[in-house]
Amino acid sequence: MDATTTPGARIFVSYAHEDEELKDELDKHLKVLKRSAKVEVWSDRDISSGQEWNDAIVSELQQADIILLLVSVDFNASDFIWEEELSVAMQRHEQGTAKVVPVFLRECDWDDMPYAKINGLPRHAKPVTTYENRDAAYTEVAQGIEELVDKMHHPPTGDS
Repeated sequence: MDATTTPGARIFVSYAHEDEELKDELDKHLKVLKRSAKVEVWSDRDISSGQEWNDAIVSELQQADIILLLVSVDFNASDFIWEEELSVAMQRHEQGTAKVVPVFLRECDWDDMPYAKINGLPRHAKPVTTYENRDAAYTEVAQGIEELVDKMHHPPTGDS
């Protein structure tokens, strides 16, 4: 990205390592947004050798414009996610300093989770793994994220 390019939205991906293959598939579908400099995507796999992992996660979580929660039974069961990532994500969402977007990967019970009040992707909270064509689900997620990024960078003016 050169000096004249507006930096894209910073996306933090919170996920359970059991869902890494699904996260990687989503990442492929976000590649077009990355190439167009609309987004920068970060997950814990971007931590460099020698870097303190907890500090890196906290720092990236605090800098993110969008926080994706990759929802599954493993995500909901993770003590680290619950104690370290989800509380910060929801606090930032409540303060309006970041947008939290649940991305439903696998079927699980999430009705009583803190993020249950937030509209997620794919539409109607249909998990990606229940789609006959997962590419269709991931495309819907990527398009939803692009729409959110566009609204964040070009908010409605209120003029009608």
